[in-house]
Amino acid sequence: MNQSEEEFKSALKVNEGIEQPSPVNSEVIKLMRDARKEILSADEYALGILSGDRVILSKAITLIESSLQKHLVLAQQIIEKCLPHSGKSIRIGITGVPGVGKSTFIEALGKHITSKGHKLAVLAVDPSSQRSKGSILGDKTRMEQLSVDPNAFIRPSPSAGSLGGVARKTREIILLCEAAGFNVIFIETVGVGQSETVVHSMVDFFLLLMLAGAGDELQGIKRGIMEMADAIAINKADGDNIQNALRAKSEYVNALRMFPPTLSGWKPVVETCSSTSLQGIDVIWNVIMENNQMLCQNGFFNQQRLMQQKHLMYETIQQALKDHFYHDKTIIQKLSEFEQKVIESNISPYVAAQQLLDEYFGKKDPIKD
Repeated sequence: MNQSEEEFKSALKVNEGIEQPSPVNSEVIKLMRDARKEILSADEYALGILSGDRVILSKAITLIESSLQKHLVLAQQIIEKCLPHSGKSIRIGITGVPGVGKSTFIEALGKHITSKGHKLAVLAVDPSSQRSKGSILGDKTRMEQLSVDPNAFIRPSPSAGSLGGVARKTREIILLCEAAGFNVIFIETVGVGQSETVVHSMVDFFLLLMLAGAGDELQGIKRGIMEMADAIAINKADGDNIQNALRAKSEYVNALRMFPPTLSGWKPVVETCSSTSLQGIDVIWNVIMENNQMLCQNGFFNQQRLMQQKHLMYETIQQALKDHFYHDKTIIQKLSEFEQKVIESNISPYVAAQQLLDEYFGKKDPIKD
């Protein structure tokens, strides 16, 4: 028996058959590579956003939030392409004292809105740690039902230490969400503080959430924030707390009467609601729609949007100047030196700041010049 016959009779002999397919699917690999592709062109991003692709929208928002210069340039190109398709939404700012239940309220109101056929985007700004600059970004876990709603998009964004916890890029993100087809935008602030002023400058309706039965109802909240509110919603008005909520409503109504009339002619209202039983949630939405109808009829809606654009221009100039100053090579080299002088009380903070500015502008007195 020759060698070939021995091989033929061997138990290890594998007969030739149909050629087996490759264990690696090239099409799947291609799709995975495309999905992992970090940077698309501005046209690709814009096309994806306008078609409602949420993955592309999320990636574009990440570019806006990035501090890298190449990302910043690309983000501005995307915004320019999406700008003509934006502006067709109701922008609602939502804030409230700690523990008021903002996330639960937003989910309850959000589900009510999407049930009426609207598309909702929730920009929930989480507080960044001043030490680690990290952020929890847990709003999606707190809004379990809304996060799986096909007509809702939740984007938690770290505040990165910006004023009062409001992300500096929120305005640009609003534009992209509107271009993606979302006609109701929620902007949740971290809590009662300076951030409300920033949010008020970018929304059409400002809603203040409050609690009842937590001591003096008017304590712990600034007059200026109440003056900005288009409506006050007293949350957790259920069970044994209903009577407390009604008393709080009466107190707030009386307090609002002391404030001067609004420029729009709208009279702020106070309502009670429960995010768990959903009692009064529909009333809050009706108030928002009534406000929108009134402002559109008297022309204040468009007027306010134009004033917000003007405010954004000045804010962008200020931020650009600030960024350019701190990225200047000369300033970077001298900043730590002046910091040490201030710490050791060898120079006052005002003189140090002026000398750094003189160095930056390259002249002795930039104010006079």
